[in-house]
Amino acid sequence: QGVVVASMDTGVDPDHPDITSRLRPGAGSWFDPYGEHDEPYDADGHGTATMSLMVGGDSGGTAIGMAPGAQWIAAKIFNASGEAPESEIHAGFQWLLDPDDNPDTDDPPDIVNNSWGFEPPGTCYEGSSGISFRTDVQVLRQAGIAVVFSAGNYGPSGFSSVSPANYPESFAVGAVDETNDVAFFSSRGPSACDGAVFPDVTAPGDRFSVPFGIKAADLTLGGIIANAYQYVTGTSFAAPHGAGAMALLLSAYPQLTPYQLETALKISALDLGDA
Repeated sequence: QGVVVASMDTGVDPDHPDITSRLRPGAGSWFDPYGEHDEPYDADGHGTATMSLMVGGDSGGTAIGMAPGAQWIAAKIFNASGEAPESEIHAGFQWLLDPDDNPDTDDPPDIVNNSWGFEPPGTCYEGSSGISFRTDVQVLRQAGIAVVFSAGNYGPSGFSSVSPANYPESFAVGAVDETNDVAFFSSRGPSACDGAVFPDVTAPGDRFSVPFGIKAADLTLGGIIANAYQYVTGTSFAAPHGAGAMALLLSAYPQLTPYQLETALKISALDLGDA
């Protein structure tokens, strides 16, 4: 409770019963840099799934979200064609700093989840337009916003980290299955940016038993399919578990900084063995 999480993704289906009541009311809850949708919308389902794993409830009979007491806002960085130009990603990061465009209100999110990255793996990519994505992440952290990224699905080989997850300032989350084995597809380090251990933690993102995958909200098609769910696999869905864990911790200890949140998760995590 008292925590706001943000999503930079394909959007969010606001009609899903596990999500709808958790949208932060008022101005500054939704950003579409393409001007395609004035209200929360998702034609893909990826962003709806990631959001539900952060804040989803138990409308379908199973609790699916890490922090159901949190509120959410979202930036739809992918357009109707599924493309995300660098300029619009930068615009999304900029929006997070002042969502209602009023500097007199304190409305940035506490945590932002980013389940996307730039290919190819094994490189440290900062942007091609002269504006650095690493600077974006640095500015958000300086503003007190924890920045979580999915580690990437380019394993099992080493040196398969992706940007922006592999920036020193990002918090990267890889995937494990229900037995805490690292998923074969989960990208791993060392980081291509600074040679550090990568990812920072792992979280649920794979499942070999039936049903296959992590249960998450799916598109309701405008509310027609009220209890729509999907089973998802990938580090995209491990990352919101990490972001949701931060939300729970921040609810209990509101004074924690992004660095303290990250450190708490890393030092309290189960040790899976040698890096």
